[in-house]
Amino acid sequence: MDVRRRPPRPPVPTNAAFSGNHHHLHHRKKSPTPKASDALPLPLYLTNAIFFTLFFSVAYFLLHRWRDKIRSHTPLHVVTLSELGAIVSLIASFIYLLGFFGIGFVQSFIARTSIHDSWDLDDDAVPVDAACIPLPKIMDPPPPPQLISSEEDEEIVKSVVHGTVPSYALESQLGDCHRAALIRREAVQRLAGRSLVGLPLEGFDYESILGQCCEMPVGYVQIPVGIAGPLLMNGCEYSVPMATTEGCLVASTNRGCKAIYASGGATSILLRDGMTRAPVVRFPTAKRASDLKFFLENPLNFDTLSVFFNKSSRFARLQGIQCSMAGRNLYMRFSCSTGDAMGMNMVSKGVQNVLDYLQTDFPDMDVIGISGNFCSDKKPAAVNWIEGRGKSVVCEAIISEEVVRKVLKTTVPALVELNMLKNLAGSAVAGALGGFNAHAANIVSAVFIATGQDPAQNIESSHCITMMEAVNDGNDLHVSVTMPAIEVGTVGGGTQLASQSACLNLLGVKGASKESPGSNARLLATIVAGSVLAGELSLMSAIAAGQLVKSHMKYNRSSRDISNLAS
Repeated sequence: MDVRRRPPRPPVPTNAAFSGNHHHLHHRKKSPTPKASDALPLPLYLTNAIFFTLFFSVAYFLLHRWRDKIRSHTPLHVVTLSELGAIVSLIASFIYLLGFFGIGFVQSFIARTSIHDSWDLDDDAVPVDAACIPLPKIMDPPPPPQLISSEEDEEIVKSVVHGTVPSYALESQLGDCHRAALIRREAVQRLAGRSLVGLPLEGFDYESILGQCCEMPVGYVQIPVGIAGPLLMNGCEYSVPMATTEGCLVASTNRGCKAIYASGGATSILLRDGMTRAPVVRFPTAKRASDLKFFLENPLNFDTLSVFFNKSSRFARLQGIQCSMAGRNLYMRFSCSTGDAMGMNMVSKGVQNVLDYLQTDFPDMDVIGISGNFCSDKKPAAVNWIEGRGKSVVCEAIISEEVVRKVLKTTVPALVELNMLKNLAGSAVAGALGGFNAHAANIVSAVFIATGQDPAQNIESSHCITMMEAVNDGNDLHVSVTMPAIEVGTVGGGTQLASQSACLNLLGVKGASKESPGSNARLLATIVAGSVLAGELSLMSAIAAGQLVKSHMKYNRSSRDISNLAS
């Protein structure tokens, strides 16, 4: 609407550089876009004069009327029809003048302080210095910024793009993991035609993941880490690191820790410690498969099998072998202790040693796979729910009635009833497998990521049954979580990365225990169970008190627009 502030358009260039755009420019000249001011019934200067006159005249009229009312002691809020019309006219003219001249003042101030050129206020506006160049309505995204500075690196990038140099071989050929990640990142951007801006590259030790954690890196993902606690368990306090992007999770777990602490703490017991691997083998007949089954389950052969299994590691110790048949196929579920390591590689090497030994006495045995899913790894399975895998832990606490009422904002009967109908009956109706809980996977995943565990093993590690009962004549709450398959370690994998190592150090379980091998991993498993207990207690209380939606609206929603922060 403000014609006076529209910058003049430069003349159309006639040189050869713009000859390709001449037809498009000519078309724009023939069909100008309508302006807001074209719809005005009066010229702009006359419209402004009318509103100026209206504003000052009605202001003068109202001031005189109010002076007369004051002299005659008439209440000011008693208005006549003419005064009401004058007030409406005053407001309307004020809004018009403020919108017209106020916006102009602000825009002129911005124009003086901005480093950019002025922009047209119309929908089809373009920068002053680009007004002669027609722009498409939907502009193509800008090319990704190039981080390659040397000609040698540029040649390598081109070689990766053309396929003459494999991307996975950059680390070995260059001998510099950071440089390899930089070159690979640039090649990926060129091949995909999309930018990786926002994915951090600097500030990470790429040497530490070479051959161990991640192949062909191009950066790393940032996940915030919050602290819940202190968690008072077995007489010790733990500050639990949780890596998550879900709002309200850390706050909720922290509230559960507060309730446990105020009630005297929780008790956590390790029931079992054994990682499993189950190869599948095939025989010509089911009779031959059963012969091996009986051989493996014979206690007289266990010591011999242990010798071959245990030589894979000084920490690996065979605990037992459980067999199951499907026709002429035999599944052998080996279980062993693995020290402070989670132990998948350790148990796999031990199983391979036993298979090599058995091949001598059972030459007709055909090894189909080192893993036949009877383990069962990274999948929900009844065998893990019943037999356990990794660390089997139970954690309990008695929450006093006062704490339930003041901290958790609910009652003991309400929690007991909700747990029965939701975690037990509701999960049974859903046909849940190991999911008789409110949200154990939430806490397990957050602690796993923070401490460098395998996030995929959250599946079986989150098997959990939550129990709540009224005790002490119905006044207090007994709450427990039973988790038969927590798969954690404090050495190997992602535990050696700087951030994850720091979180393990915060819990006092960093690295391998020299005094008692395996104790750090077992302690970490009990901390996971204690954290799940706190999370279950808090979420169930929020649901019982009808606070779930309100708390998520407070902690899991943001009014801040962060879409442009990456750039």
